[in-house]
Amino acid sequence: MTCQELMKQLEAMGTAQNRKVYARHGAKPPLFGVSYANLYRLQKQIKRDHSLAQELWNTGNSDARALATMIADPTQFDQKLATAWINGCDNYGLADHVASVAAQSKHAQKLAEKWRTASSDWISQAGWGLTARLVKDPAIPDDYFAKLLPAIEAKIHSAKNRTRYAMNTALIAIGCRPGLTDIALSAARRIGKVEVDHGETGCKTPDAVTYLPKAAAYHAKRAARAKK
Repeated sequence: MTCQELMKQLEAMGTAQNRKVYARHGAKPPLFGVSYANLYRLQKQIKRDHSLAQELWNTGNSDARALATMIADPTQFDQKLATAWINGCDNYGLADHVASVAAQSKHAQKLAEKWRTASSDWISQAGWGLTARLVKDPAIPDDYFAKLLPAIEAKIHSAKNRTRYAMNTALIAIGCRPGLTDIALSAARRIGKVEVDHGETGCKTPDAVTYLPKAAAYHAKRAARAKK
């Protein structure tokens, strides 16, 4: 399937209702409004096609760029391409998609460390979102994440809007590591409520104090079942 053929298919799948919904979440035109059910269907059909992913990204179309992150090959997702893609993001949803493919690359940790300190809300949000994903990497020791908790505690309330949300997500993710649950929960209690403006959407910010113990217990059960 060529990029041109795929763009025609995406256009046919788009709906006015989805365009309105995605716009409320910050997506900007050009935008077809393709449902994620259809994007995942196309991802399953295409699987990995890194060249096609780059062509889709270069169209500038929001739906095409979301699909690009789904079919990009993480083994070919180097720091230069990751930087170009994250710099091209104009909303938090797309930045999170880029963080998702970056998390599967060998550059994930370096990218997270670089992006967390960016002045752009989208990029720093992606950095903390990437950090939350790295929690699942057993090769990274607890100490690495424990050292991030003071930074989250000190900066979360003064951070930019979507970065606050991503830092809160990272805090919860860090607390899902058995050895870090107690100190992450203590940090969450000191932090208190995290205010995030979700605009005209139904999204809410999880209360880490309430949510973290439940999430940690869930992950502990999954780990126990995996060992059986």
